Amino acid sequence: MPSKIMPGCEVSVPLLKESLGRLERFVQRYAPHFPRSETVKNARLVVEGLLSDLPRKSVEPIAEFHNLERRAIQKFVGESPWDDDLVAEAIRAHIAKEWGAPNGLIVIDPTTFPKQGVDSVGVARQWCGRLGKVDNCQKGVFLGYVSPRGSALVDRRLYLPEEEWADNPARRAKCHVPEEVGFQTSWEIAADLIERSKSLPHAFTVGDDEFGRASEFRDLLTERGEAYVLDVPANTLVRSRGGEWMQATKWAKSRGKGSWYRCHVRDGERGPIFVEAIVADVQTKRDGCVGPWERLLVIRTIDKVPEWRFCLSNAPRETASLGELVRAAGGRHEIEEVFARAKGQVGFAQYEVRSWVGWHHHMTLCMLALWFLELERERMGGEKPRPHTSADCIRDPATRPRPVRRSHRSRNDDLSAALAYPRDAREQMAKSRT
Repeated sequence: MPSKIMPGCEVSVPLLKESLGRLERFVQRYAPHFPRSETVKNARLVVEGLLSDLPRKSVEPIAEFHNLERRAIQKFVGESPWDDDLVAEAIRAHIAKEWGAPNGLIVIDPTTFPKQGVDSVGVARQWCGRLGKVDNCQKGVFLGYVSPRGSALVDRRLYLPEEEWADNPARRAKCHVPEEVGFQTSWEIAADLIERSKSLPHAFTVGDDEFGRASEFRDLLTERGEAYVLDVPANTLVRSRGGEWMQATKWAKSRGKGSWYRCHVRDGERGPIFVEAIVADVQTKRDGCVGPWERLLVIRTIDKVPEWRFCLSNAPRETASLGELVRAAGGRHEIEEVFARAKGQVGFAQYEVRSWVGWHHHMTLCMLALWFLELERERMGGEKPRPHTSADCIRDPATRPRPVRRSHRSRNDDLSAALAYPRDAREQMAKSRT
């Protein structure tokens, strides 16, 4: 009998009953954070609907899936007074218990949701990464956790454009934006999320150049004792010890071949995958001033036309080797795969709520569904902890390794694959389900 609880997989009736039983126990773990037994029941029904094979996982299809009236589910997701922050906190505690690792990573990343109308909270004409242009969309700042066991979403916050929403009382009131929520930049939202997720054991905080270019954000993480590896633009002005000011890309290309290290990051299907990397102490310019010393990490693929990546880190060399920095930088791409799973398997972008509460309720329920799905995958696949904590880096010899022959994938995909945590067991499970 086909299962409607594990997308892409057929499960027998006994196994399906076992899975549904585990889902019941899983949701009960979070029951103290829902005010009434009816709310707990609705939470289970929505999570089950998000995990189903429904082609669209908004309120109405989920209600029909359970032969229920739409209004009850709609009210639960869109306006019911359960505290989604407490549920998110419980998810983090659960993940820390099951997957927490000293070499874990906290990953910050924004994602966007295209919208046709203008009435949903936070919708504005802004850069939409999903469409690759400025268009009507909502933007959320998300926190992910990456450990040797896997990756999951652990927190979320909707970004409110300043003029269109944060400073517009009428629109705020219509979408029930709390009074205490004011305008914050993406990096300020990220700083708040990181602060309340510090119970997750981790070695680094990583993120893309939207966060790395904000020197205030890097300084704040340093003040908090957070080690970071954050992407920065290629044109970032840097000065190494005894050197002159130049763009990071020019600095990197001026380094002699003997300065680079060859890093074996993992074994791919067609052989070992290598990148080349270099790290140096640098200062950056900040509105005419000179910043503190940081470490500039440059990574490039081994191709005729290599893909380059530039990061800044505050981790001292005594506690973070080049290989550890390379591995941390690669962990950022894990969150992109989490987003892909969330959007493809648990209805992440398939919501029709318009209010502040509805958006955060939906995202929290998706986080819950995704976390259950990851636990089920690990259980069914027998995936073992992966002890990799750093890439193996050696001084680049005279004879460089021949590049692994590429398929049709883009160079961005190659870099992502090269730097990501090995996940052979997960790939084998995915193949076994197709």
